[in-house]
Amino acid sequence: MSAERRLPSIETRPLLSDERPPSYHSTDDVNAPTPSSPSSPQEPYSPPLNNFSKADVRWILVGLWSAVLLGAFDGTVVATLLTPIGSEFKASNQASYIGTSYLLSVCCFTPLYGRLADILGRKGAMLLALTLFGFGTIACGMAPSMNMLIAARAVAGMGGGGVMTVSSIAVTDLIPLKQRGLYQGMANILFGLGAGMGGPLGGWVNDMFGWRSAFYMQAPVLMFSFIVVATKVNIQLPHEVQDQMLSDKLRRIDFLGSITLVGAVGCLLLGFSLKSTEEMAWSDPFIVGLFAGSIIFTFLFVLVEKYWAPYPVMPLRLITQRTPLAVSISNLLGSMAAFSMLYNAPLYFSAVRLTSSAVAGLHLLPHSVAISTGSVFAGWLMRRTGKLYTLTLVSCGMSILASILAALWNENSSTFHLWVDLIPQGFGMASFITSTLIAIIANVYKEDMSVAIGITYLFRTTGQVLGVSLSGAVLQAVLLQKLRQRIQGPDAAEIIYAIRHTAQIIPNLEPHLRKAAVDSYADALRVVFICQAAIGFVGFLFCLPIQESALPGTPAAEQARNSQNRGNAGSSDRERN
Repeated sequence: MSAERRLPSIETRPLLSDERPPSYHSTDDVNAPTPSSPSSPQEPYSPPLNNFSKADVRWILVGLWSAVLLGAFDGTVVATLLTPIGSEFKASNQASYIGTSYLLSVCCFTPLYGRLADILGRKGAMLLALTLFGFGTIACGMAPSMNMLIAARAVAGMGGGGVMTVSSIAVTDLIPLKQRGLYQGMANILFGLGAGMGGPLGGWVNDMFGWRSAFYMQAPVLMFSFIVVATKVNIQLPHEVQDQMLSDKLRRIDFLGSITLVGAVGCLLLGFSLKSTEEMAWSDPFIVGLFAGSIIFTFLFVLVEKYWAPYPVMPLRLITQRTPLAVSISNLLGSMAAFSMLYNAPLYFSAVRLTSSAVAGLHLLPHSVAISTGSVFAGWLMRRTGKLYTLTLVSCGMSILASILAALWNENSSTFHLWVDLIPQGFGMASFITSTLIAIIANVYKEDMSVAIGITYLFRTTGQVLGVSLSGAVLQAVLLQKLRQRIQGPDAAEIIYAIRHTAQIIPNLEPHLRKAAVDSYADALRVVFICQAAIGFVGFLFCLPIQESALPGTPAAEQARNSQNRGNAGSSDRERN
């Protein structure tokens, strides 16, 4: 019997059924005949039908997606405000921690919302995320010091990750799987719109009213989203969960697993972030201690999830399955390559082509348009064909192509290439994250869908932080080596330090120093782009095991497929026993 048809070992109790843990299906299961006899004496899990009118669905999407738009808007607003915030508190050297604290918090708390969405319900989990995000955002505007502002951003991150995760889970409850990619594409358009508006609008608000107003101005949208979610998102959970007391639901939360997961992810990302931002040595005791702590927390997390937690926050039986594992690792690596490109491509134009920051940012405009186009195209194609495997491979290949094209940039590269070569990366990555999200949803049972989406977002956000941190570390290491080779003399150390930390001074340097700086940045960024291509290729290899699954076009078809697959799995179980 094939490995895909065997049931995973019984490790812990599933959240939404007290009889046996849900099994998984492969492509073979989708097409297998339905057994004539029941798979077990008990009735399998069957989610209640959520019958919403078209108007209700529109209102739910408006409430959820307005929060998504605000989350994207908030990220670029804060990036725009780093300089004025650092200047007011006289702590510009700590300004980068405003973004780092938010990203670390998002990474640590994102996977928890998958389980919370099954315990508190979609509405409860989304309201919790909005509350934390709103409280942290308003606290940022009221912060009396840089340290308090950094702490407030961490609180906002606790909710920010949940906004994206629970929104995706709720939309999956409402939209048939075959159409899900198209709706994900529309959500990504709003995300891109929010990110695009954040910078210009945030800068204007700062100039007119001060940076604190940029945080306060988000309150009306937050309140609107909160009210719509509270009144319209009435997605029903299974009755055995829906009818429980809140205290009983809270007892299902895997607190010990959550703590060890936060420790493992937090220590890992903080170690890489400090190595990059503070330029600490790999052998520094603090860095070594953080990585050692991450390993210890990871070991404890595995033990807790395998032997202790009755309702694990990240079931090992799920993450070790073929498609969920392939999707998770490929999303991790793909996000690393994508965010490395996103942060280093503008640096190429500023430090090598010596353009202004505005022009450097403008080169990302085709990339941003490609992101929206790629996501919608992927959704349309999956809706039309019901297939995702070839789309996933081609999308990943486009990202690799963009990294190779960027690595080939030199002083003879035409303007056309400098504007166009990033488009495959944006188009391919947007299509890739859309198709892989559908892949993992299509290859787990309904009751595992929330946790699976949370796991996907965890690996994706972790890859984003690692991509920025590791590419920064590689860039600085190669740049320092090249600058030391090219710049000699009594003042070399000071000049090299200035060039590494402020690329804007390069146009004002003496001609021979300017050429040395430009050539060094070009060499360092070429190495970064080559590393991106290598990481993308490894991610492509992890895409190969992803299974093709038929995508149901209606909720009834999707529920029928779940019942059929569960019967097939039950037959396999009886054969094995």
